[in-house]
Amino acid sequence: MGWQSLLCLVALAAVANGYYKNPHYAPGRSVNVHLFEWKWDDIAAECENFLAPRGYAGIQISPPNENVVLWSYNRPWWERYQPMSYKLVTRSGDERQFADMLRRCNAVGVRIYVDAVINHMTGEPPENVGTAGSTAVFNQWDYPAVPYSREHFNWPHCVIDDIDYTTNASRVRNCELVGLKDLNQGHEHVRDMIVNFMNELIHLGVAGFRIDAAKHMWPEDLRIIYDRLNNLNPEHGFPDNARPYIYQEVSYGREIISRDEYTPLAAVTEFKVGEELTNAFRGQNQLRWFFNWGPQWGLLANEDALTFVDNHDKEREGGGRQVLTYKEPRQYKGAIAFLLAHPYGEPQVLSGYDFWDFDIGPPQDSNGNIISPIGSDGNCGNGWVCQHRWRQIYAMVAFRNVAGNTVVNDWWDNGSNQISFCRGGSAFIAFNNDYWDLNQTLQTCLPAGRYCDVISGERQGSQCQGKTVTVGNDGRANIFVGANDYDMMLAIHVGPESRL
Repeated sequence: MGWQSLLCLVALAAVANGYYKNPHYAPGRSVNVHLFEWKWDDIAAECENFLAPRGYAGIQISPPNENVVLWSYNRPWWERYQPMSYKLVTRSGDERQFADMLRRCNAVGVRIYVDAVINHMTGEPPENVGTAGSTAVFNQWDYPAVPYSREHFNWPHCVIDDIDYTTNASRVRNCELVGLKDLNQGHEHVRDMIVNFMNELIHLGVAGFRIDAAKHMWPEDLRIIYDRLNNLNPEHGFPDNARPYIYQEVSYGREIISRDEYTPLAAVTEFKVGEELTNAFRGQNQLRWFFNWGPQWGLLANEDALTFVDNHDKEREGGGRQVLTYKEPRQYKGAIAFLLAHPYGEPQVLSGYDFWDFDIGPPQDSNGNIISPIGSDGNCGNGWVCQHRWRQIYAMVAFRNVAGNTVVNDWWDNGSNQISFCRGGSAFIAFNNDYWDLNQTLQTCLPAGRYCDVISGERQGSQCQGKTVTVGNDGRANIFVGANDYDMMLAIHVGPESRL
């Protein structure tokens, strides 16, 4: 092989490696929010009324295809992860409502990413009717609404044991995850059904997919499926020849299956980010250690990582103690502020509902219909938490948008749990997770002037609802974050939300 051919192959490999790693956000936006279990009509309205005005870039939605209805568990959240077919009918809405949501959200520059459940179908619940009315014969692996039959599934009655995760990759990928009927993605008919389903969603206007349970599927099968997907639909504002953004659920740890097997395909969910931020903001590690946050911590490469503090699975694990959640609001908001302030990865925030046990589904009426999060007064309620509407979180979305592609510079720490850093000359943030006040003159890297701290309050005309910070001609300012302040951080930037 000549050197010209070798260079061509290297270039093609580099292109392929980043093929599915561009979220195709609208210019100037950078944060994805998971609106867990929201209805399509409510998402469309939220795009128009809140997400677009506040600068959010995208939304991960719950699985949009038909799932089994589990009245025996009072409609738990995880019924959405037990597909009966690929018909676009769920508690969130039907195909018409789904298409309308996509049209309206794309029109205001908010992209939609589908949680795609393509590893499996249902388990063997007592109920046998789906949200679109389909039925199946579970113990015969018969799903006529797709259709799937026995030949389309992997090893029968083979359920993954805990020890398999450290010893046997074949069982992890071919056996049943918690008894869910495991599809054989190596079978041509299965590939066709999955690709047809995902391509229908692309045609309707989605920007990409979260691949549920990706590590339970063979990478070579996923590569074939991904490469058969259509380009994004330019009628919804996507560039010509744009490929869908794909991020794959692959946990890390001392397992036989590595995240590195999936990063050549597409992005991967970086679970370690939430665990490390949880440790630090709960005070178990020191914030000063974050000066080299990123791959040096054993994290994925920047372009490979979908980052988050909590997601719908992790917030429920270990009785809610695995990672920070809305139930520890001060530390949680601090961790999310760091996630969004730092340029590492593609960040996602979770927005869900109040829960008190693992199984409980979204707020619902006596007929099992999901109750809308936003009331007639325009405020969040009805049992929903709506973290994305918390001022401290949407303020940091604007911070990240203003910071853009700048790097971290002018890092400062007190040798413990007080830190600050700049993002180029556009934004500055300080954190205090110590037991004493942060009261320092620090380099903010910002032009001289007066700024509103966007964490403690919003700008109102020429006044700040919260703290006001005066930056001198040298870029320095006195920064105060009290140990007992309501929030542990202060953030200012050159955007209109902050600069007076």
